[in-house]
Formats: sequence, structure tokens, C-alpha cells
Amino acid sequence: MHSLLLATRNDHKVRELARLLGERVAVEPLPEGLESPEETGETYAENALIKARAAAAATGRTAIADDSGIEAAALGGRPGVRSARYAGADATDAENLAKLRTEVPPGTALRYVCVVAHVTPAGEETLFEGVCAGRMAAEPRGERGFGYDPIFLPDERDDGRTMGELSDAEKDAVSHRGAAARELLAWLEAGAVSAG
Repeated sequence: MHSLLLATRNDHKVRELARLLGERVAVEPLPEGLESPEETGETYAENALIKARAAAAATGRTAIADDSGIEAAALGGRPGVRSARYAGADATDAENLAKLRTEVPPGTALRYVCVVAHVTPAGEETLFEGVCAGRMAAEPRGERGFGYDPIFLPDERDDGRTMGELSDAEKDAVSHRGAAARELLAWLEAGAVSAG
């Protein structure tokens, strides 16, 4: 079994990536006392690498980190890498979602993007990307998921449910993070790297 340090303390991401990577990869959150670096990158890849590099350097272990966001076609791809801070530096998920709803009408094309960075203590770096296309729901629905999930209608499903209404298994099958995690798993299982 591979063991990877996940460069985040975000409980949602820890649970979701642990579930996605399943029995084949043990995922451990960032140890207490280790500061997560500021995400100053202009792309998902840059931000994911900033976090994974810092964790690998601080612990001497192979680390993974993800950066993700939602992109609205009507806003030229915004909020993008600023998704978690869209309504301000300390904005809640609800505040970010409310801001996007004031700027984007229902039916607008959206896409979720996730990039996972894998960084070894020796400095070897590999990136994995997942994308999920969808559109804006008329109203937020669903208590599952997090972030913008209650307004995201994934194109791969035609039952009218938002990401916030899908079961974990249903979401994992179509989500951007699920796609990136499957790429990472396939690469690890192909023997491309000895993690740990």
C-alpha cells in the first residue's frame, strides 16, 4: 500500500481524497504545527505544487496537494483559482456561493477543475488534472458536498440533481477531484513511483 501525506487540513478534502484513493493509498493530513503556505499561484497547478513542495520539504515524505475551483463561462473563467476566496479572504462557502449567484444566471455553463500535485522528497513532481462540466442551477439544492456543489448541475448526469444532492459514490464518479484522483491512482499502480 502507498502512503501519502496530503498537504491540507481541510476536513472535506481529507475525507474526499481518502475515500477516492480507497484501500490502495493511505492518506494522512498535514501534521499539526506545520503551516500551510500561502497560495500565490496564478494556476491550479502552481498552487497545488506550492503546497505539496512545502509539505515534502518539511517532512521528508512524499506529499500530494490539490487545488481546485469553479469556472463560469460568463465570467471568462472566474472565479477559478480564487474560488475559495471569491467573496473575500475569509469568506464562507455560503458567501462565495451567494456572490457567484448574483453574477451568473441559471443555466450558465460552469466547470469544476482540480489539479493534484505529487511531489517526492527528491523533488520529482507529477501533476494530474480532472475536469467536470456542468451548469448553474436555478436555486441551491442539497446538503452534501461542499463549496459550490449546491448550485452545480453536472453534465454527466441528466436527472436534474446538483452535486450537493448526489451520494458520495455518485459524486466521485463524475467529479473533477474524482477524475484527478483516478489518474493519480492509475499512475501509482503502474509502478511509476514508490510512494512513502
